Amino acid sequence: MGKKKAKLDFVSMGFIAPAFLFFTLFIIVPTIASVYYSFTSWDGLNPVVKFVGLANYKEIFTSARFGNALKNTVILTAFISILENSMALILALIVDNVKWGKNFFRSAFYVPVLISGIVSGFIWKIMYNYNFGAVNTIFRSLGMGEYCQDWLGNPKLALIMVGVVLVWKGAGYYMIIYLASLQSVPTDVVEAAAIDGASPLQRFKAITLPLISGAFTINLTLSLINGLKVFDQISVMTDGGPGFTTETIVYLLYKVGFNEGRQGFGTAVGIVLLFIILILNAIQQSILKRREVQL
Repeated sequence: MGKKKAKLDFVSMGFIAPAFLFFTLFIIVPTIASVYYSFTSWDGLNPVVKFVGLANYKEIFTSARFGNALKNTVILTAFISILENSMALILALIVDNVKWGKNFFRSAFYVPVLISGIVSGFIWKIMYNYNFGAVNTIFRSLGMGEYCQDWLGNPKLALIMVGVVLVWKGAGYYMIIYLASLQSVPTDVVEAAAIDGASPLQRFKAITLPLISGAFTINLTLSLINGLKVFDQISVMTDGGPGFTTETIVYLLYKVGFNEGRQGFGTAVGIVLLFIILILNAIQQSILKRREVQL
């Protein structure tokens, strides 16, 4: 019996070893190396690595540029989290209640999710173009030329315009989660409320909304984390500009690390971002556990 168990353990190790080796080489080792380089002034190329202690972290928390990037990240994350979830819920309700073409609408709303961030950035950059972009063309055709803007060149609008693209691209993903939750709502309860005279709005507030609250928790957390990691669209559409008005934490990490040759500082920014995401994840887990206890 002991030999058989040992043989099974050996076979199990054989299956686990490749995945463990892959995880170690591509996750654990780079993470440890990143933590080390965050305490250095390494430029990414020089074999000589100078240890600077907490200097990078001190600069992060005293730098006006990092403060600006953090502010932009918070604004963009809040914007897309609210609008993505609102739009996703509306789309899910549409798909759940249509009498025909349910599969068509579900697929149509999900298509933007399948487009890569780079491609969607290029598409919307062309649409926002002042001279021939679709947005200004529509305004001109409606006789509303005074509303035409250099959408990505206006410091007051650029960040929000990037947010619109992110909402357009991401709402379909969250719609699927809301739709799955909506389809789990007991129809007999909803029908009983309708028989008792409850209006559609009352039924939604009193029955549907509480029963899909788990989907809200999941989607809100996912959208918050994704908002903190925005990179592709900003890289393609604005390059962090005009000025630094659309530079987020991730884009700051990229710019200082690769364009300015400050890998040490860029890595420290990445470590700070990692802790922010871990804190958000811990909050999510706490909320989920609290809900499970209540249920």
